[in-house]
Amino acid sequence: MIELRNIVWRRENRDILQGVDLTIKEGERWVLLGRNGCGKSTLLEMITGYLFPTSGTVDVLGNRYGRVDVREVRKKIGNIGPSLIEKLIARDPVWEIIVGGINAYLRIYEEIPDEVKARAQEELDRVGLGSRFDQPFGTLSQGERKKVLLARTMMADPRLLIMDEPCAGLDLYEREKFLDSLESLSKRVQGILYVTHHIEEIVPLFTHVALMAEGRIIAAGPKREVLTAELLRDAYDVPVDVRWMSDRPWITVEKEG
Repeated sequence: MIELRNIVWRRENRDILQGVDLTIKEGERWVLLGRNGCGKSTLLEMITGYLFPTSGTVDVLGNRYGRVDVREVRKKIGNIGPSLIEKLIARDPVWEIIVGGINAYLRIYEEIPDEVKARAQEELDRVGLGSRFDQPFGTLSQGERKKVLLARTMMADPRLLIMDEPCAGLDLYEREKFLDSLESLSKRVQGILYVTHHIEEIVPLFTHVALMAEGRIIAAGPKREVLTAELLRDAYDVPVDVRWMSDRPWITVEKEG
């Protein structure tokens, strides 16, 4: 699904990414963790073809970037990032937001066939918001908007789903509802890469974790092997204790001394 080899990205004589290697296979659901500024979002920009490395190779869905039209690869990637909601029009009805996901349109200017509207209704039903079909997007709560973005993304039947902090700004209730919706939709994609700052968002659907620090991946593999107190301290420079409940990790900060 994704293969990164010795990725370096240099900006103003500073290496933002320093020899990153990462392999994500079909059927795996990965979480990318690390402090602010460690290079997580930059790495996602590489995978979606909006940035290109100073050196190293990027292969996504069997395509080597630099040898293919990345616009065609992006059609197979569902991408939910922090800037998308800001670009959408608050007064547009929810169904138009969802239908736009087929071709990554921000607005709809053409007649939409009834069968496409019906598909949008189905996707909205799957995330539990079927009654919001005609409601203006701007009247939804933050959590509801994030679930609409999930429905929008699935209209294109992506093979790979990439999410950059999708639960940012959500309260506890809306976060859990979003994660429930994601779990039900995850069966329809072949791979997931999910970026977060919050370890408690690593629900059972996720299988692997990559831990970043200062532009490098310091650990990557099955989540229970990576989410240890020792490795988390290396990444965050904070002493923590990790507990597992129902295949979901929870951390507490330990006092030193």
